[in-house]
Amino acid sequence: MSEEIWVALGATSLDEVRRRAAVIDAVTEIEPVEVDGAVRYAWNDGGGQSAVWYFTPDGRALLLTFDHESALNLYAEDDYSVQEALYGGVPEDLVALVRNRPENYESLNIVDPESGAKILYAGGVFWFDGTRWAQAEGFLAHCRREGLDPLCESGFVYCLGDYRFGEEFTPELIVEGRAADGWYEDDAEREKALAEVCEIFARLG
Repeated sequence: MSEEIWVALGATSLDEVRRRAAVIDAVTEIEPVEVDGAVRYAWNDGGGQSAVWYFTPDGRALLLTFDHESALNLYAEDDYSVQEALYGGVPEDLVALVRNRPENYESLNIVDPESGAKILYAGGVFWFDGTRWAQAEGFLAHCRREGLDPLCESGFVYCLGDYRFGEEFTPELIVEGRAADGWYEDDAEREKALAEVCEIFARLG
């Protein structure tokens, strides 16, 4: 499953990836944020798992996933050098989008005790170079050393579930999925939610 979603993400145009990220950001009631010209969209499940996207004006992207129950949750270790290393191989101007930034619900900071520098926590680090998606070299090296499956332990599959890469992406399917998770008390609430999600789709294309 994890490899299928990775392939599906790679087969999706960046415009469509960005559209889905914007839609889910709005459905999740998260405000888009501009960071040095890039736009940040996010998703969280309210329980410690998140996906965070940064789309740059020149057609590149950075994706961070976080699963607080996985071995790639470095928050407990509180080791700046380990977290910093996970970003290895990602162009510095993309990493700069997560350096010395304010914390938010989806991403907490880890601080270098010597320099005071900050970088946002991430379990999975992925980036798009304008042509293809890649898993960060430092992230993969850490997983090899620790014997971890990068796509499973990073929360990649779970955190990208709502984006439905490789599948249809419609208001009805989003609401159906939420209904299955117990989001709505009755049909009236579900119908109201569907109308709201349809409006988001109409507004975002």
